[in-house]
Amino acid sequence: MKLFTKGLLLIAVPSAVELALLGVVFDTQEQTAQAAQWVSNSKQVLYQSSAIVDPLLRQAARVRTGMVVGDPSLIDRHTVWVDLGDRLSNLEALVADTPQQVKRVHKMQQAIEAYHAQAARISQALHAGQSLNSFAAQDTGALPQQIALFRDQLAAFSSEASRLDAERGAALARRHERQQYALIAAVLGSMLIWAVTAVVFARSIGRRLEVLTGNAERLGRGRELAARLSGSDEIAELDAVLHQTGARLRAAEGEQAMLKARLEARARELASVNEELRQETQDNEMFIYSVSHDLRSPLVNLQGFSKELQVSCDELDSIVEAAKLPEAEHRRMVHILDGDVRESLQYLRSAVTQAAAIIDALLRISRAGRLEYQWQRVSVGRVVGRVVDALQGAIKQRAAVVTVRELPPAWGDPGAIEQIFSNLVGNALNYLDPARNGRIEIGTLEPEPVDETEPLALRTRTYYVRDNGLGIPAAYMSKVFRAFQRLHGDVANGDGVGLAVVRRMVERHGGRVWVESAEGAGSTFFVVLPEQPARN
Repeated sequence: MKLFTKGLLLIAVPSAVELALLGVVFDTQEQTAQAAQWVSNSKQVLYQSSAIVDPLLRQAARVRTGMVVGDPSLIDRHTVWVDLGDRLSNLEALVADTPQQVKRVHKMQQAIEAYHAQAARISQALHAGQSLNSFAAQDTGALPQQIALFRDQLAAFSSEASRLDAERGAALARRHERQQYALIAAVLGSMLIWAVTAVVFARSIGRRLEVLTGNAERLGRGRELAARLSGSDEIAELDAVLHQTGARLRAAEGEQAMLKARLEARARELASVNEELRQETQDNEMFIYSVSHDLRSPLVNLQGFSKELQVSCDELDSIVEAAKLPEAEHRRMVHILDGDVRESLQYLRSAVTQAAAIIDALLRISRAGRLEYQWQRVSVGRVVGRVVDALQGAIKQRAAVVTVRELPPAWGDPGAIEQIFSNLVGNALNYLDPARNGRIEIGTLEPEPVDETEPLALRTRTYYVRDNGLGIPAAYMSKVFRAFQRLHGDVANGDGVGLAVVRRMVERHGGRVWVESAEGAGSTFFVVLPEQPARN
């Protein structure tokens, strides 16, 4: 049975019983209210019946007085008869549920109407000056027959009204007592019902919720779960899910242990490979340095001997001119010296110069990986300021506009960072488009949020150098940071190692460098440098 159904039953059964108890309470209240209405009605009847006789007796006294003094004005009081009629009508309405009392009211109305007619005849006789002998019985002091009949009926009416009032008062007392018993029973029954409901809830649902909570706590602590709950309600389903989750967690823990072991093995392999790569890189740098250094001596000798040969050629020219050789021999010697020998010397000196530039570039790359960095907080703004000041000649020559934004500090080697921005800004100047005004912007991007919970989290800053120069073709993008790769060689001179040196220095700082460019629209070089020392 689902929890919703159980909840409905736990609510519906007590509610139905409480509704029944409330029905009994409402019924007793209604009966009590009806009895109270009857008692109030009886009291009103007694009051009205006791107050109706006095106006009639006063009117009888005025009739006798009028007969004695012969004044009909004492008899002609219509308001008295209207008042008596209204009182009897009201009394009849109050006893409408008692036929016997209604009959008595009718008899009292008849007696009053008869007396009213007799009083009217007396008034007419007085007005006409007739003899009142036929009404002699009215002034003897005895009550008229009609009033006597009225009083007899009123006495019987009052006696019955008093009996009914006592009976209804007793009934009202019984109803009040029954109402109190009903209220007490309703309160006690409601408390008992909800107590039973609470017990049922605690035994059927509360205990199951306690088991479910305990299993959830055990699951959170990685302990073994209690036995699964029986049934098909939502609590049993949740408990089944907890057991399934526990089984999956145990399986995942096993897989995690296996993956951890594999990861540790891979980490050891990676450390070994990194050490080998570091050793190979160091060996390569030493090899490049050694080769470059060893090649310098032969190149210096070649440069020296080429100059000596040039001097010797100049001396031979002087000797040939002074020897006064025959014309044919003179032309032949001049052709050999000025043509073949000097041209060969020119090619030799150009090759030596190119080889020296390559060796210098190799030495620069080697030094970029071997220099010992002095780690400190570097004011990138000041570094870029010095770079821009050093390039003012080239900036003015190309009529370029260089904009330097606010640049936050970085953590690294001041000389290396200055060389990074010097290469990037110089590269941007070299490859500006001559067909339009050059613009170079140096700035930084908004910092990305860092997860402080990560033990190796590193705060970094991303700087950029943006220009509106010639741009880089898409096919050349993958080669831009390789050594000896030159683009637009007809626009600017260079050895093609500047960007390779930049990449090497940035990587030694633990950062990265990349470029976004479109041919003919300019390029933007991005450099990521640490903002603070790396945390262990």
